Amino acid sequence: MSIQWFPGHMNAAKKKAAEQMENTDLVIEVVDARLPEASTNPMVLELRKFRQRPCLKIINKIDLADPAATAAWVAYYNAQEGVSAYAMTTKKPADVARIPELARALAPHRGVPTKPLRIMIMGIPNVGKSTLMNALLKKRVAKVGDEPAVTKQQQKLYLDKNTILVDTPGMLWPKIAMPSDGLMLAASHAVGTNAVIEEEVAVFLADELLQYYPQLLVARYGFKEIESMDGIAVVEGIAARRGFRQKGGDLDFEKASHVFLGDYRSGALGRISLETPTTRALRMEQFAAAEAARLAEKAAKDAEKAEKAARGKRGT
Repeated sequence: MSIQWFPGHMNAAKKKAAEQMENTDLVIEVVDARLPEASTNPMVLELRKFRQRPCLKIINKIDLADPAATAAWVAYYNAQEGVSAYAMTTKKPADVARIPELARALAPHRGVPTKPLRIMIMGIPNVGKSTLMNALLKKRVAKVGDEPAVTKQQQKLYLDKNTILVDTPGMLWPKIAMPSDGLMLAASHAVGTNAVIEEEVAVFLADELLQYYPQLLVARYGFKEIESMDGIAVVEGIAARRGFRQKGGDLDFEKASHVFLGDYRSGALGRISLETPTTRALRMEQFAAAEAARLAEKAAKDAEKAEKAARGKRGT
């Protein structure tokens, strides 16, 4: 399953972000701690590198993520040029209160009345951007909702007389290359429901948890023979244990998928990270190898087709 979601307002948001970047000193990019790299928008990287703008990488929702994985991601991003990583949760006011100081450290030449620090806050849908804006300003200035892409327009606000914040709409990118990225984003509710088949996303998530967090499945759902299960069996098991059945008595796979995804998104399953720098590198290697094999097969088929066409011409 290849998940893609790039509605029209996101394309407009990209153009406005490119224009705004010229008048920006610093980018705060908010990512989901459960999938930091999969939730990093390559367009943001492209825009800020073109203008040579530093980045404060906010690894948000750490209360939902595996602490060991989060520590590895902080080290990973801090090793990148022009990037400073900060792991936090907007649920803790003390975490939010540190952001202005961290931002000023990345742009020390700005932040006075004559030269206010201009910060653009960016990120994909549903990573907590709007919640962060509201927490920073200590008032409700940005819409917050359970559905992705609630914010659809830029807005400029003053954090104080020396700091300007520009909130931008959540943006994905036109083509999500790795299918696993699309599935992770869908599992974490960063993709519109119209672009997702929940049952397929739930099976993917169950397979991931069987590999890395089987004990959390046991603790939440009481499975007895977890070693012999696959993703489909996990979702079916949830349906059976919760009594989710259709009118004819068959297991309600759709309802079980919805409940399972809800348990993951809310943190009811426990603290889970769907990728680490190590597993990310492995996935990219596997994807590159699969793409190379696919392109080689296509080239071979095209060559065979061309040869057949040439033989046909010679025969006539």
